[in-house]
Amino acid sequence: MQYPNTVINYLDANFPFMDGFPLFPHLSHNDGKKLDISFHYLDAGTKQSTNDCPSFLGYGICEEPTGREENTSGICAGSGYWQYSFIRSITPQGNKHNFIFDGEKTKFTVNAFCENAKISKVFIEPHLKKRLKLMDNKVRFHGCQAVRHDDHIHVEVN
Repeated sequence: MQYPNTVINYLDANFPFMDGFPLFPHLSHNDGKKLDISFHYLDAGTKQSTNDCPSFLGYGICEEPTGREENTSGICAGSGYWQYSFIRSITPQGNKHNFIFDGEKTKFTVNAFCENAKISKVFIEPHLKKRLKLMDNKVRFHGCQAVRHDDHIHVEVN
């Protein structure tokens, strides 16, 4: 096993606020076929893998694009999609420095989901798809009408 003792932190597994109405800020989490999971992180102090994440919600602390990567959040905001970075704007960022994004383990997790025939789509921000060299056609951009996916992975089941 490549990553023993790894915990997958799920953030939302289609908790409906009301019948057929997803919990904010989700648009599509209303049919029992969507799952959000946390990225994997290293503890910044010890450089060891941790099962914790930087945000108490799991959302809102993003793995931002570098200066050489496409800034989809900027593009979407510039096109009038105010909701795209809304969760980031209301989430305290003070804990971010205590964590390092574990791209290798996150890539492994995304690829494991993609290998499952029951998974139809995986949403992650385009700059992370390119950075992590995620090649599977199931890995897609979700569009500006949704919210950012550089703080979590969205998985859809057939």
